[in-house]
Amino acid sequence: MSTITYADIVSARERIAPYAIKTPVLVSSELDGTLGGRIFFKCENLQRTGSFKFRGATNALSSLSPEKRARGVLAHSSGNHGQALAEGAQLFGIPAYIVVPEDAPAVKIEAIKAYGGEVIPCAPNQRSREETAAGVGKRTGAVMIDSHDDPHVIAGQGTAALELIEEAGPLDMILVPVGGGGLISGTAIAAHGASPGTEVIGCEPAGADDAYRSLAEGRRITNFTPRTIADGLRTPLGELTFSIIEERIETIVRVEDEETIGAIRLILEGLKVVIEPSAAVAVAPLLSGSLPIEGKRVGVILSGGNIGAEALTRLLDPDNRRHQHPAG
Repeated sequence: MSTITYADIVSARERIAPYAIKTPVLVSSELDGTLGGRIFFKCENLQRTGSFKFRGATNALSSLSPEKRARGVLAHSSGNHGQALAEGAQLFGIPAYIVVPEDAPAVKIEAIKAYGGEVIPCAPNQRSREETAAGVGKRTGAVMIDSHDDPHVIAGQGTAALELIEEAGPLDMILVPVGGGGLISGTAIAAHGASPGTEVIGCEPAGADDAYRSLAEGRRITNFTPRTIADGLRTPLGELTFSIIEERIETIVRVEDEETIGAIRLILEGLKVVIEPSAAVAVAPLLSGSLPIEGKRVGVILSGGNIGAEALTRLLDPDNRRHQHPAG
């Protein structure tokens, strides 16, 4: 059983209130007509640092003792968690050391630096991330803040769903992208407390479907090579997040990259906002018809919007698109 409770998420909301934005929930009657349900989009792409990660990072930072916080913080991240932690650390006036895979999007690497984080490159695989981060921790004494497998991070991520339900009312389902599992774990706990009848559904790239396979096999799969344009979802599940997913999640839908690209276009044209591929993975099942949403009230967490103009143009232009699926 998870040791993170609904009360933890309520407390996290109060803790991060001075820092995080209460992001808007957008609706579109045109999209509702196209998709067949009543859809509520929680726009974490408009959160500080461009993703929901700022919630968890800030809650974790706020929960540290002053003595630990003064040592600085450390993470390994493909981009969004690193940006969030760097910005949060800057607000608290402490250093942030971010280990980043060499294949991470340039827009995310530059953003980490702009938020005051020190970027330490590593090879694009999980082992290199962990070993490099361990070395940095030993050298600096900084406190490791995991991107997903941390109770304070998970509680912070759950505040997005709490706000969504409070604004939209009870929902039949909430669609959430799955990478390391922090967002879906926090969402599941928040939904159980605020709207018990809501089913939380994970959405995962077909080329990085470790959560789908882990749930099906009843064991956490960590040895895999992710191949997907959704760079933020290449991280394997953590031990804590897998235990929460096993306990609370029944359905994970797999999404092809072409469907993800279609979802980016749908949101750009329908809501007039930009989302990154990792966020679009949670939109894609609405388009593919893989979920029964006809007449349903559906929440979708648009997890982030950190994509550069050139990368966005390349994805949306079929004549110039060059797929890259680096391992990481």
